[in-house]
This record gives sequence, structure tokens and C-alpha cells, in this order.
Amino acid sequence: MDNFQKFIPVTFILFASLTGFGFGYSIIKGPVNATVLAGSEARFNCTVSQGWKIIIWLLNGNAVFTTTHAGGAVVTMPRFTQQNYTSGENFTSELIIHNVQQNDSGKIECSIQIGVSNSYAFLSVQVNGSLFIKDHNSAVRKNETIEIVCEALGWAPAPDMTWMINNSFVDKSRYVTNHSQGSNDLHNEVSTLTLTPMANETLTCLAYIEALPKPQNATVTLIVQDSLAENGNQEDSTRTRTIILAVTLSIGFLLLIIIIFIIIYCCLKNKESTYQKELRKVSTKKTNDGSVKTRRSSGNENSGYSPEDPVYTKQMPRIAPLPPMASNFYRTEEDLEVSSPSEVPYKVQQNRVSPRRLTDYPVNPRKIRNMTLV
Repeated sequence: MDNFQKFIPVTFILFASLTGFGFGYSIIKGPVNATVLAGSEARFNCTVSQGWKIIIWLLNGNAVFTTTHAGGAVVTMPRFTQQNYTSGENFTSELIIHNVQQNDSGKIECSIQIGVSNSYAFLSVQVNGSLFIKDHNSAVRKNETIEIVCEALGWAPAPDMTWMINNSFVDKSRYVTNHSQGSNDLHNEVSTLTLTPMANETLTCLAYIEALPKPQNATVTLIVQDSLAENGNQEDSTRTRTIILAVTLSIGFLLLIIIIFIIIYCCLKNKESTYQKELRKVSTKKTNDGSVKTRRSSGNENSGYSPEDPVYTKQMPRIAPLPPMASNFYRTEEDLEVSSPSEVPYKVQQNRVSPRRLTDYPVNPRKIRNMTLV
């Protein structure tokens, strides 16, 4: 007892002397345990008091990151970095491990190298594998007992598996879970649920590990035979409506195409008819113009012309013919031989028609003389 009382003052004096020489800083708060998924980030904090000189981070006894008060960070491995925080007189170094791997699991230590015990925590890296319900016919018979199998492959650690029916948890007595070891320290789980469905049911298989924010799940819907028949009728009705709609649309589209072709044909026909009419008009006009020119050049026969009565013609005084190359184109009245009216028979005078008007067309077109004989 006396020796122990003597040891306390010596220890206190030694600690005070070390503090006076600059060894008075310490770890105020060390890192805490962390559980993360593989491929994510892991963060650990170490807070030291004023006067610290160096902080060294170790993973499973190996230095992975170092920071000094004077020189700053010393990066040992690229996956390990840090962020610094200062609060009052305290300094906090946050170690960040990027893309953590399963072999990173272990002990994380914060050391300040003054003979004080390191502060440490544990890192747990977990792996979430695959989860699925094995192939199963979703159509089942009513009151038939069936088994639904759910597999979880490649997990670390082995997951906790549960079942839900219509969003309600199933009692553990209704399913059995078997475990097996996989490669690379991974685990496999197979859970088999036994049930006898009476109606349509939705089954959900869940697998959970600590690093997951919520359980991973797989779902299947069971349809009993009675409901299946109703659903089949609904599908047949839907299929029939779809076929009718498709046929109606096809016929409507075909009719639309036919109508478009008819309209185009009518337009082309009308255009062609108009063009032909124009051609006929031009042809008729040319024919008429040719006929007029022919009539002007050759003349037409007057079918209504009748020659004069020979009796009248015989008694009708004649105009003496013009002598050739006469200097005067017309004779005087004294040179004309005219019969007296008494020499014309009475009957002939009654029956004769009105005398025609004879017109002599002179050779010289500038002098025209008209004579009427009685």
C-alpha cells in the first residue's frame, strides 16, 4: 500500500513534465463501428485536442493514411482520403474509404503516437446478392397445396429471409430456410413456403442484412383456377374487341383509299373531258372557217332562181351589145331599139311578172350605171 501511494505522485509528476514538453494533447473522441455495403463509402472520425502533432489511420494494423499538423496529409493509398474539421481548440480528421471491398472488413485505428492507446472501431462490409422466386406456374387450382421456392444467392453475411402474403407477414412455421456456403465467402439461402390458396394471393419473399436500408424483395401473384376462368373470359372479350376494332379500322382505311382514288379519277376524267371539248371547239372553228373561205371563192347555187318566160324574153327589148374597145361604155337613148307597148300582147302583159332589174357591171369600177327596163 505504501508503495502504491508513492507511485501515484511519481506518475503525476511524470505526466505533468510530459505536458510541459508538449505531450499534453489526446484523443477526445475516436471512430465508431460502421457497417456498409460493398462498393459504397465508409467514414470514420477521430477528434484530438489542441497541440496535436500527427494522426495516423490504420486498417487491420496497416497504416493507410497520415496527416501532420505542420505538413498536412500524406496519402498512402488512393482509396483513402480525409476531410478536416476544426471546432474551437479541437481538430477532427475524417477518414473516407472509397469503394470499400469485402476484404476491407476489420479494425480501424486512430493513433496520435505519444504512447497513448489508439482509439479503434470495426468496419463491416456486407454484400447484397440476388433474390428471386423460382419459375412457378402462377395459375393454380383451388384447394391445391403448393410450394413456392425463393432463392438468395451470393450474400454476405447470410440474409434473414421472411415471407408475406397480401402484405401480411407469414408465420415462420409455414416456410423452411436452408443455408449453403458459396464461393468467395458468400452465402446462399433457399426458403420454401407451403400454402393452400383459396383465392388470388400476392406472395412476397424478403431478404435482409444490416447494411440494407430496407429488405430486398421478390413478388409473385397466384391466380386460382376459378378466377383464372373469369380472367380468361375477360381476356377473350378484350381480344374480341381488339379484333373488331382492328377489322373496323382496316375497312375504314380501305374505304378511305377507294374514295381517294375515285376522287382522283373523277378529277382526271373531268380534266380530260374539258380538254377534249376544247379540241373539238378548235376543230369546229377551223372547219367553219374553211367552209366560209370555200363559199367565198366558189359561190353557192341559187336553187330558187327561175329563168324568165320565153314569151316575155322574146318580146323584151334588148340592149345592143357594146362595141369592143368603145370609147364610151354606154349607148345613148336614141341608139336603143325599144318596141312600143301596143306591140306586146295583152295576155302576155297580164301574165308577165315584174321586170327584173338588170345591172351592168362596167369594166371601170369607178363608174356604175343602173338601168330599169319596163
